[in-house]
Amino acid sequence: MSAILLFMAGIAAIAGWWLSQQRLTAKPWLEEGVMVDLREEGTASLPPAKIGLGVFLAVVGSLFALFISAYSMRMNMVDWRTLPVPALLWFNTAVLVLSSVALQGAHMAARRSDVDGVIVGLCVGGASAVIFLIGQLLAWRELSVAGYFLASNPANSFFYLITAVHGLHLMGGLVALGRTTAKVWHGAAVTELRLSVELCAIYWHFLLLVWLVLLGLLTGWTDNFVDICRQLLT
Repeated sequence: MSAILLFMAGIAAIAGWWLSQQRLTAKPWLEEGVMVDLREEGTASLPPAKIGLGVFLAVVGSLFALFISAYSMRMNMVDWRTLPVPALLWFNTAVLVLSSVALQGAHMAARRSDVDGVIVGLCVGGASAVIFLIGQLLAWRELSVAGYFLASNPANSFFYLITAVHGLHLMGGLVALGRTTAKVWHGAAVTELRLSVELCAIYWHFLLLVWLVLLGLLTGWTDNFVDICRQLLT
């Protein structure tokens, strides 16, 4: 239960920071000496695509929160046998971090109207994400060869389920990333694709955060962190 609360608190903190950047609390009609079209101001400060992504991420965050909660409760039962975490997951994590950094670079390049920087960032980010997915499949294969099958133990089932759902969301992001990359590659103006690049970057940062939480859960780091927090609070 503590792990789920920490995860939800982290998601809420990130959502609060993101919303604070969208000028939701601005009151342009109270600014003296400035004539503002309220409809244009609202549209410019918070595009519908960002609202849609925010709602989607909230739903996805809730889904993973439920998985984490179920995992935390199920692991306390007597038939739970801890699954050894493949060392390959650490390499996969580094690759996913690289993917997120590359997309952040693409976002920054788009703000500068640097076409080459956008293309490099999107391509590196996409390629790294594909490598991450391939690495996850190899990790599955490693566990299967070692005899850790899907239905042989609840811990195995949770590992395959959690990593599969995360991978599916990453694959969905690759579709949007591929479309954005294709538009830039075919000469679309960077100014027209700034929002798309930014949304891809936000989505990738979110998936990286979720993966780090899941990795901490699977390796037991989350339990140690919760224990430290408890000691500090007491």
